Amino acid sequence: MTTEGTAQAGQTGRTGHAGHAGHAGDERDPARADDERDAGRTGVAERVFREVMATEAPPALTPFEAAARDFVFGEVWRRPGLSRRDRRWVTLTCVAAADAPGPIDAHVYAALRSGDIEIAEMLEFVLHFAVYCGWPKASHLEGVVGRQWARVQRERGVEPTGWPPLDVPSFETGDWNARLEGGVAEFADVNLMPAPPADTPYRQAGILGFVFGNVWRRPGLTRRERRIITVACVGIDDSPMPLRTHVDVALRSGDLTSAEMDEIVLQFAVYYGFAKGEALSDAAAAAVTTAAAVTTADAVTEAGTAGSPHLEEKR
Repeated sequence: MTTEGTAQAGQTGRTGHAGHAGHAGDERDPARADDERDAGRTGVAERVFREVMATEAPPALTPFEAAARDFVFGEVWRRPGLSRRDRRWVTLTCVAAADAPGPIDAHVYAALRSGDIEIAEMLEFVLHFAVYCGWPKASHLEGVVGRQWARVQRERGVEPTGWPPLDVPSFETGDWNARLEGGVAEFADVNLMPAPPADTPYRQAGILGFVFGNVWRRPGLTRRERRIITVACVGIDDSPMPLRTHVDVALRSGDLTSAEMDEIVLQFAVYYGFAKGEALSDAAAAAVTTAAAVTTADAVTEAGTAGSPHLEEKR
């Protein structure tokens, strides 16, 4: 064998040996890679937990705790499509409605401590929540807000103060008829349909005089945010007509997109249960299907009108 051949053989031998060593390493690598991926996912989930909850993640010692860490924070809260602030509105609605003292305390604290929601905005949320989930639940929620706001202030080195001063909304003139007229207009604007007649106390004083004559017109939350909160509330309430109506108008108004509604459904399902989430998902799917059908019908009508010789002659 020539020197060149010997060198080639040696090189081949070394290459073969290295290749064999590489295969042996590959046999060990999958387990190591799995461990590294798991550690990486856990690290990401714990980081997101700290960012969302404004505290350290507790150890995950049960399947529930591991899923809460890895799925709820490691996946759901990280998803695009909704801001963290938007996800907080859904979550706060769910935990307040669920009468879960620990989660209510934790999520109110986290929303205020992170700065995602200001105290005045939180108080507006309590009022809106009261309309759709009831005063008793909202009363408890407002008590939690007060305690957690004092805690946040102390942690910031500030002496706890009372609530921020309330301003009288510019539309409040003390004229009952003016408020009722404003409620009729706001109802139509929000729901994309004419207001009902003010022929019962529920409709006159409740729906037109207060819910739409006052609450939906108040500053402090955007209409889009009020829609997010309302959709979560009606998803909780087991009220088929309000559920279909509010999901439908949230989409038709353009305040929420179909993709955003899908993210709301997922966030809602995590915090109030997948059975309830399915009903909300069905309402969203029905609204999208109806909107598509209406768009198609309008397009057909427009095309027919444009191509009608009779109508052209009339023009």
